[in-house]
Amino acid sequence: MNPALIILIIILGLAWGSFQNVVIYRIPLKKSWFLSRSLCPNCKKNIFWYDNIPLLSYLFLKGKCRNCKHKISIQYPAVELLSALLSLLAYLKFDLSWQFFSAFVLISILIVVSFIDLNHRIIPDVITLPGIVLGLIFSYFNPQGSLSASVIGFLSGGLSFYLLAYAGEVVFKKESMGGGDIKLAALLGAFLGWKNLIVVILLASFLGALIGGLKLTLSKSKKDQTIPFGPFLAAASVIALFWGESLIGLYLSHFFSR
Repeated sequence: MNPALIILIIILGLAWGSFQNVVIYRIPLKKSWFLSRSLCPNCKKNIFWYDNIPLLSYLFLKGKCRNCKHKISIQYPAVELLSALLSLLAYLKFDLSWQFFSAFVLISILIVVSFIDLNHRIIPDVITLPGIVLGLIFSYFNPQGSLSASVIGFLSGGLSFYLLAYAGEVVFKKESMGGGDIKLAALLGAFLGWKNLIVVILLASFLGALIGGLKLTLSKSKKDQTIPFGPFLAAASVIALFWGESLIGLYLSHFFSR
């Protein structure tokens, strides 16, 4: 691996993470996120370029706005760092191939969707619907992928989650899964294919049950016990993206080699 290229990918990943923070903040508020200056959410003053350097500005300013001294959310450096680390992992896994660019786009979508879902309990269509199209396009051009597997993944992901949502509504007499989760499952099937989608669903269900159970056990408040499922789908998708084939191979070798 080229050390200079690794450093460049880390820098670009941090910068891209800074842009993702803009998208995460503005899309739920229906604000323009294209070619507009960043503002402090508290004092509404423009943030100058030297206070907007990914990761470094947060550390230099000690996590506070230069103008009003309002605390800056830890989410901002976290997103930047996560973007850089996952971009680097994608490069180390796929090199500069078509798979790398597909992985980079999927990772970007997952980061944005996860934090929007955590903050607002929504997964915007403006992200998932174009994302489904991109997933199908990448699978068509990816020499290591399969368009048929992608189409099956897209259809099975959307349909299975729609049926789960419908069943949950019938059993619990209320909405148990939002439409955003259904479209996100379809997107994941388009990017990852139907085999990896199975891995995603199993892992996400396990993580959701584990974290949800811990929250119910440890939480003292009974007001809001809802947990967004998008971040669990995202975490499971990252695992499937990098290690899905190995997990599937391990499963098949363990249960069918006897």
